[in-house]
Amino acid sequence: MTKYIVQGGKPLFGEVDISGAKNAAVAIIPAALMVDGVCRIENLPQISDVTMSLKILENLGAQIRTVNRHTVEIDSTCIRSTRTDYELARRIRASYYLIGALLGRFGHGEVAMPGGCNFGGVRPIDLHVKGFTALGAKVTVEGGFIRAATDRSRLKGANIYLDVVSVGATMNIMMAAAMAEGNTVIENAAREPHIVDLANFLNSMGANIRGAGTDTIKIRGVERLSGGAYTIIPDQIEAGTYMTAVAATGGQILIK
Repeated sequence: MTKYIVQGGKPLFGEVDISGAKNAAVAIIPAALMVDGVCRIENLPQISDVTMSLKILENLGAQIRTVNRHTVEIDSTCIRSTRTDYELARRIRASYYLIGALLGRFGHGEVAMPGGCNFGGVRPIDLHVKGFTALGAKVTVEGGFIRAATDRSRLKGANIYLDVVSVGATMNIMMAAAMAEGNTVIENAAREPHIVDLANFLNSMGANIRGAGTDTIKIRGVERLSGGAYTIIPDQIEAGTYMTAVAATGGQILIK
């Protein structure tokens, strides 16, 4: 078990660069599966979930080119599978975003149940299932996998009310609906900055999403997302942590 020993009683000084937002990155990388072409993603944080997400995409058939420590180019033109590797997907908490992306583009997908941090049980996906079902997909959970598929060529837009505000469900439904036929409205949506960032990423690739950051998100489905470049926002949790640290200890820091 990792142990941290902190010698306290000293003020903090210096400057720090804030990494890209983790909660945005772990959704935007799966969303790259929806892009029929090359997308360049910049300001990726260097964390294990990002590394694992890129490995999963590569395993599905995406071409990954590392430009530098924080930038990759992803070409999802020739995806050869919509079933993720069980051992890879179960190691990250955000594996369920792959369902929304695969379902949105291909109309079907199979992804291992979320893993990663031990929160004392399986992460709930009931609101994700509710949203996918409303869009016309049949969803089952068995054998450690979430399976979703539609018998139509595309999902069909719908009005979806989330019984509980859920970041994960909001983002997952937004991805699935981005390429659905017709209009989708998500009510009681979560409003976190990474939801806005995912919407901005999808819009930069050709999606039509309005209202992200409010409790009502409106999506007009498009037939195709094309390539482009996008820079992930800085992580507000990391920035806030440094702010509270210097407030607690005294001193002065510059947060970039």
